Amino acid sequence: MISEKLGIRRRAALELARRLNHNLRQEHPLRQVFWESTVRCNIHCRHCGSDCRQMASQPDMPREHFFRVLDNIASRLNPAEVFVILGGGEPLVREDVVECAQGIADRGFPWGMVSNGLFLTPALFKQLRRAGLCSLTVSLDGLEEQHTWLRRHPDCFRMASQAIDMMVADGGMAYDVMSCVHQHNYDQLPALRDYLIGKGVKEWRLSTIFPVGRGAQDASLQLTKEQFRGLFEFIKQTRQEGRIHASYGCEGFLGAYEGDVRDWLFRCGAGVTVASVLVDGSISACTSIRYNYRQGNIYEDDFMDVWEHRFQAHRDHRWMKRDECEHCKYWRYCEGNGLHLRDDDGRLLFCHLARLQQE
Repeated sequence: MISEKLGIRRRAALELARRLNHNLRQEHPLRQVFWESTVRCNIHCRHCGSDCRQMASQPDMPREHFFRVLDNIASRLNPAEVFVILGGGEPLVREDVVECAQGIADRGFPWGMVSNGLFLTPALFKQLRRAGLCSLTVSLDGLEEQHTWLRRHPDCFRMASQAIDMMVADGGMAYDVMSCVHQHNYDQLPALRDYLIGKGVKEWRLSTIFPVGRGAQDASLQLTKEQFRGLFEFIKQTRQEGRIHASYGCEGFLGAYEGDVRDWLFRCGAGVTVASVLVDGSISACTSIRYNYRQGNIYEDDFMDVWEHRFQAHRDHRWMKRDECEHCKYWRYCEGNGLHLRDDDGRLLFCHLARLQQE
């Protein structure tokens, strides 16, 4: 099976990455902070893992509350070395999004945003750039028919396409386009690639949909085993062609595809280099991780004390060596997969390697 043929050189690289990852967990330098500034959203995507909605029971976090977290971080670390990602929900539904952005920048933190692009007008884009926006990810999941099918808003393709044009034309910021791959758009990947190349896009990130939230309600959002392997072959071929820099998302150990479909060997940075502040004040790692993996709350705890002294489940993965992971011969390289792929009881929801090994 293709996923088992690691080869000597790949195994050597994985061994080195394993040692580096263990050192990183011991040092756990905070490098990235996600702010779930809202759980409201302006669209109703079929695959949403958090079931965001236009009217949410949880109000947006007041920006001053998050600013206090940043001040706490800056009292112990160099803010220029900690990247803040303004997210949600959809962060652009906040009426004070520019003030949020300016407050982050004024404290010396570089910041970026993940957006569906629907509310990103040229005027707002200019305001955000003036407020220090230095990185932007916009989602585009196919050409117009397929993107609209997944995102379920009549203007979502037009506005995402316009946002991509603005990113490319700007020329002074980091950006990428994110595409979620599923059964309905799999065959369209070559056309989508050519569309993005035609727009001048240089960075393209592809990801599969993991089965939580709405993403678990429609089986067609999960690739077949042939499509799953085919996706990695497509990314590998696209990288070799060199017309656009394609890469797979951060989740999942990929066996023999490690080193071929992204720029690093698998690691999960959640709780190691990545933290999150959720809309209710919870201190977590990646915003995709289940709620009961939170480590504290900004309204009760000192953020940096939580970062330094908790997150043990994220930094020591031995508790994950159970069920199908217990006797896996690739445990030493994977160590239980990404935490966002585990349920509330710690059971693994999805194993990329097992999927690749299916006949």
